Amino acid sequence: MQRAFVTGAAGFIASNLVDHLLAEGASVVGWDNLSTGQERFLASALTSPSFRLVRGDTLDREGMAAAMRGCDIVYHLAANADVRDGWNHPDKDLQQNTIATFHVLEAMRAAGVRRIVFSSTGSVYGEALVTPDRPTPETDAFPIQTSLYAASKVAGEALISAYAEGGQLDEAYIFRFVSILGERYTHGHVFDFYRQLLEHPDWLRILGDGRQRKSYLYVGDCISAIQRVVTLATAREAKHRTQVYNLGTPEYVEVNDSVRTLCTSLNLQPELRYTGGDRGWVGDNPFIFLDTRKIQATGWKPACTIREGLVRTLRWLESNRWVYDSRHPA
Repeated sequence: MQRAFVTGAAGFIASNLVDHLLAEGASVVGWDNLSTGQERFLASALTSPSFRLVRGDTLDREGMAAAMRGCDIVYHLAANADVRDGWNHPDKDLQQNTIATFHVLEAMRAAGVRRIVFSSTGSVYGEALVTPDRPTPETDAFPIQTSLYAASKVAGEALISAYAEGGQLDEAYIFRFVSILGERYTHGHVFDFYRQLLEHPDWLRILGDGRQRKSYLYVGDCISAIQRVVTLATAREAKHRTQVYNLGTPEYVEVNDSVRTLCTSLNLQPELRYTGGDRGWVGDNPFIFLDTRKIQATGWKPACTIREGLVRTLRWLESNRWVYDSRHPA
């Protein structure tokens, strides 16, 4: 039986992962300071005798080490995901992403846990420097970083690979996500667009020119991909005990396509007001499309299209408007 330690357990992706692990028969310790996570997302997990929620911060190395003793794998998903406003609080990405990852690794050393799963981002590739429509493979060299968030994730990846190379980890799995959609979604363009349309259904403000091209992945597909790789234990035979996988769908859409899907689903025809420019904010990558042949070679394939993921996310937000009232200030 897998004994898992999950950081950021009350967050969007992590809470879905917790439910999946429990359904698969694992025992799970969830770690979260509930600064942005929602305890309500763990309502089902909290009824399970195989789950324990510990309220704590990822900067608390000793606390984490004590809580993760007896576990055999760490899923490190806790992070500051406020990409857009990174320059308003630049220390957050350093502290909550990079320094926190160091503390997770040191807590693992103290607790004797030697397997880690790390949620990284497709943003680490910066802007495509080659053929614009070419999906980015894991083997691409990193260009100049375009956001503090991506830079902090690159640093986290480097720390993990160094610990593995230094003999401190037996298996390290790094997953570079596109944007994730689905149930318990609490930030991102669908969240923002729906909030706007609730407030003023006759018009919608869109950052940039709406032509930004993005790939998205449904949260259930994200989790099934992670578990497929962990089950196969591909890092165990890797030269450096570290494996990197892009996670996404083999398609992308324009922001304008997302807008049309959402407005059609809501039966609305708002006036579209663009802020202009080819990107939404400083550090926004106007084209994110990852090469997913490596993860698909394991036998995994996404079950949801981007459109289906958009609609599922919208329907969940419609049924759970409380998330707009419960959002913590940035």
